[in-house]
Amino acid sequence: MLSWRDGRHPEAGGAEVFLERVTARFAERGHEVTVMSARYPGSLAEETVDRRHLLRRGGRFTVYPQGMRVAAAGRRRYDVVMDVQNGVPFWAPLVTRVPVVNVVHHVHREQWPEVFGPARARLGWWLESAAAPLAYRSSHYIAVSTATRDELVGLGVGPERVDVVLSGLDAPTSDVSYEPLDPPSMVVLGRLVPHKRVELALETLARLRATWPDLTLTVVGQGYWLPELQETAAQLGVEKAVRFAGFVSDVEKADLLAAARVNLLPSLKEGWGLAIVEAAALGTPSVALRSAGGTAESIVEGRTGLLADDEEDFVRQVSRILGDADLRERLSEGAREHAAQFSWDRTGDEVLEVLAAAASGRRRDQLPS
Repeated sequence: MLSWRDGRHPEAGGAEVFLERVTARFAERGHEVTVMSARYPGSLAEETVDRRHLLRRGGRFTVYPQGMRVAAAGRRRYDVVMDVQNGVPFWAPLVTRVPVVNVVHHVHREQWPEVFGPARARLGWWLESAAAPLAYRSSHYIAVSTATRDELVGLGVGPERVDVVLSGLDAPTSDVSYEPLDPPSMVVLGRLVPHKRVELALETLARLRATWPDLTLTVVGQGYWLPELQETAAQLGVEKAVRFAGFVSDVEKADLLAAARVNLLPSLKEGWGLAIVEAAALGTPSVALRSAGGTAESIVEGRTGLLADDEEDFVRQVSRILGDADLRERLSEGAREHAAQFSWDRTGDEVLEVLAAAASGRRRDQLPS
């Protein structure tokens, strides 16, 4: 398994949770699993966790050539390579004849300009949109939503090579459920990076405090964009109404979600929207942008949360949930029902089916039932 980060990386997000949960289930079922990812401060170069062999080599960019080296060196003993494409893949098909499955959470068309300058953004998009489909033209793909599958098909990947496998959901770590407190609060979960657009949540807070003067926002997560977000909060005059909680335990995260009237996901792009389903499991409704990709699938509009057409509409939809107790109750009930269908066991089994199909030279639908 080749991944930019592993689940213990301090900047791990939804893609790393996906990797962590499914590979742990592979190991539980007796499979030999090696996860190769980048080093981070304080990390071990090698360790065994949950019967998985973790290798850490290189840094943010040098992890890619290191991953190619590991894939090439192990080509005689691996049955299949799972290559997680976080914008740029590991180019595993170029260095091994072992079957490769490319895992894509979302296509980064909109995100390259958010993170890099124009020249590097153009290069990154060319690598993702043109070079990668060519290099992986014989590989299986896993997409975590139909939105991601459709984008891959738009880049020239044959639809018959793309299996959609939805993310799972951890069992609740506490018995709390949706019970929003007064004064009203909102919550954001996610890495603090530019494309997560936490600024929109801060702007929403600033605008809605005219109606709810005691409204607060808790931002759960960590990342290099924190100083910019703190500066934005100060510029908007809401710094005293925002708590940047950083990393929190699963129990505290559940408490924060259950106490908030609404969970916000202002991200520019999401492959799925794991935070939305985590909130839904507690009965907390969410608001996200319709154009963000997988959020239009992780939210069942009007049943588990609301989708916004643009930034102005985002504020409007948040305001609806904050001010309408009947709507909150209806969305909360639908959210819990929707979240009940997701599990990491099912996700792990489905990913394993795709890997088994690739290793045997068949498609998933050709495996024996």
